Order: sequence, then structure tokens, then C-alpha cells
Amino acid sequence: MISKFIFFSLCVLSFNCYSASSTLPIESTVPGGLAIISINSKEKPEARFYEQKVMVIGEPSDWKAIVGIPLSAKTGIHELNVSTNKIKTIYKFEVINKEYETQYLTIKNKRKVNPNKQDMARIIKEKELISKAKTYWSEKENISFDFIKPTNGPFSSPFGLKRFFNNQPRKPHSGLDIAAPKGTPIIAPAGGIVINTGDYFFNGNTVFIDHGQGLITMYCHMDSIDIGEGTAVKTGDIIGKVGLTGRVTGAHLHWSVILNNTTVDPVLFLSEK
Repeated sequence: MISKFIFFSLCVLSFNCYSASSTLPIESTVPGGLAIISINSKEKPEARFYEQKVMVIGEPSDWKAIVGIPLSAKTGIHELNVSTNKIKTIYKFEVINKEYETQYLTIKNKRKVNPNKQDMARIIKEKELISKAKTYWSEKENISFDFIKPTNGPFSSPFGLKRFFNNQPRKPHSGLDIAAPKGTPIIAPAGGIVINTGDYFFNGNTVFIDHGQGLITMYCHMDSIDIGEGTAVKTGDIIGKVGLTGRVTGAHLHWSVILNNTTVDPVLFLSEK
């Protein structure tokens, strides 16, 4: 095997827009953001980041890896492993710090904060289904990154918040909350295939849409799901209605965007940036 080492000095700002093409999402090389790495290869390469397969789009000699960066990622240099025709290349990029705000929420249903034994059995079973949806992979070349907002309403809780439920620390907020009255339509922000629907303990009524190459969107706390698994959706198609199912303090849509099994800030994909 032949190995090469290439270092990309990415921007030292906490928010960096990739201006070479309007079709790409915003690049933000922070925990919870994403990196766009150019790969010069005649053949389409395969890229992996911490063992997770990474989206690669483009054309010969102008490939781009779209890498989701976990919220848990440490600042400093990280490696993207790229393979083409038995040639292995390591592309290095820098993740810079971003401080997310803290949010304290009071949950009236205490079982949604401290589940009982029966709840935990359900949660463990559901976790397998959710993980399968988040790691779903389909080969697709023509991928749209110009997402539209999936429902009408203000952003109520941004992505990445450090969260405390009833003063107990929990995982950071893995999506973007949009406040809207119960029954407000939810639409697909881009074309894709519905790969999972279900009623989950924490997420409530939930839909997962596959947009190709590990780009998955998730919609939680829905009042109703108006679409079935395996359905192809176009931008703007109604998939359900806003509700307050699962662990909530009020009616809203929790919207997550997943890349290489990593939740990233949905704002980076909105067409009206």
C-alpha cells in the first residue's frame, strides 16, 4: 500500500463559508459543524472519518468529502482516511473551538428524565432502530444541500445547547427546535426516501428521510405522521404535523441533520443562510 499525508489548514475562524459553489452546505469546522475537503483523484475515492463512511461528491479530479464533525470532537488536528485504487491518503484538518450556551428545562413527566426499568427496556430496543436509521447508506450522486425550512415558526432552541433536565445534565441538543402550534404542517426540506417512522420514548412520533450517502434528516415530537416508510418525497411534500409527543415542554418540531452518523447543525444546510 502507498500512503500519502496531506494537511489542509482550514480557516481559523469559528464560522467559515465555502464559497466555491453555492450548491454546497456552509463549512464550519467546529464540533457539530462540517468540513469540506477537496480530493484530487481521477477515480471516485472512498473516505472514512473515525470508521464512519463519508459522503464524497463531485467529478474526476474535483471530488469533495463532506465530513460531519461530532459535538464530542476535541479541538485540534483530525484525520480523514481516503482510499483510491489501493492508494491510501490521509487528509488532515483542524477542528476549532466553539462554546455552546447552556439550557435548563423542567420536565413535568419525571420518567422522561429518569426512566424506570420498563421504560429502559423500551429505550434500548428503540435505540437499535434509531441507530439503524442514522447509519443508513444509499449511493446517490445528485444530492441537494439547499434545504428549505421544514415548518413555519421561529427557532426556539438552537443546535448544540448544553442541556439540563430538572437540573440533571444530559447530552447536548442534537437538533434545531422550531416552535409552532400543534397541527402545523411539516414538509420535507429536500428530496429523499422515508426510511423509518415510529413512536419513540424520547423522540415521540418520528420520521427519518434519507437524502443519499449518509445524509439523513430526522423529525421528532410530531402529532401525526402522514407518510409511510419507503415513500419518495420531493422538496415541500407534507410528511406530518407538529405536535408534543415524547419528551417535550411544548409543541415544536425537533429537526436533526445527520452526516456520517453524526448530528450537525441544520442551519448549515438552509438555502436562506
